[in-house]
Amino acid sequence: MHAPVPGPPPPSPPASRRARELGLAVGDLPTGPYNALTDVPGIRVGHTTLVRPPRVHSGVTAIVPDEVGPDSPLPAGVFAGNGYGKLLGTTQIAELGALETPVLLTSTLSAFRVADALVGWILERPEGASARSLNPVVGECNDGLLSDIRSRPVREEHVRAALETAAGGPVDEGCVGAGTGMTALGFKAGIGTSSRRVPLAGEEVTLGVLVQANFGGTLRVLGRTVTPADVGVPTTETGTQTGSCMVVAATDAPLDARQLTRLARRAVYGLARVGAAYGHGSGDYGLAFGTRRLGTPAGPSVVADDRLDPLFVAVLDAVEEAVLNSLLTATTTTGPRGDTRHPLPAAPLLALLG
Repeated sequence: MHAPVPGPPPPSPPASRRARELGLAVGDLPTGPYNALTDVPGIRVGHTTLVRPPRVHSGVTAIVPDEVGPDSPLPAGVFAGNGYGKLLGTTQIAELGALETPVLLTSTLSAFRVADALVGWILERPEGASARSLNPVVGECNDGLLSDIRSRPVREEHVRAALETAAGGPVDEGCVGAGTGMTALGFKAGIGTSSRRVPLAGEEVTLGVLVQANFGGTLRVLGRTVTPADVGVPTTETGTQTGSCMVVAATDAPLDARQLTRLARRAVYGLARVGAAYGHGSGDYGLAFGTRRLGTPAGPSVVADDRLDPLFVAVLDAVEEAVLNSLLTATTTTGPRGDTRHPLPAAPLLALLG
């Protein structure tokens, strides 16, 4: 799932640094076996990480649903909590409620190269063999504090590596892929993921989220305010820092595009639980898609709106936990101008929470 490029990569964090393994479980719903977006059947995740210290800390993350393409779209919805960003493909998803490609995440100024590479990859595959129109979906956050963003280091070969190595199972978190240069809430952040098993309309479904965390505010952990100083982390950041966050949610619940838009809204709302400030310069986006194609003779019936509350609870809990995972599994990173950000340290955090 993780395709590094030459240069010393960040060390892989131990699994025990995830929030749940530290006793910081969010909510009452059980998780899937990996507590990750890949617990939703048919979803794979891959990363390409670009680390050339101190100049480059960047990358790309690919979320790949099985057999998605222009002739086999999935129902989807999108929500912009604050639209200061470049979520490519937004208008067509809002208009048609359909996802035609994998979802890629990267750095702001690399988003356009990534979109072009994604189009080329799809056109070469059976899913794109007859395509004359294609809507690539690429989200971004700004890693300019800890990486030379103007160098636009993410290139076609990196995009293809992330797509080709995407796999099910455990998902690497922290300073990997699109999360390599991200910071949030005064700490080093990055990629985080979580999932929930949800009783819904007489069956159990799975909801998974993946976050690219890079936003301002003051961290709250299970309702308790936690500043960098509280846990012994040096920082020059204040509670008004800006940034962005991409939240991608997927589910095998039979939802239509309108209902998935409702789910995407709750995904963005979930950032408030960990202290997001939703500042002027922050692009805070939620994208939700379903893996069950609707409208076919053998397709499932759409869940009634008044039965969606368990899924809404699940996405709020999963987003909160995914952000905590992104902070706990990150590694200390120093950028090209000497800026250093540290992850959320587990031992001082647990001592503070008592």
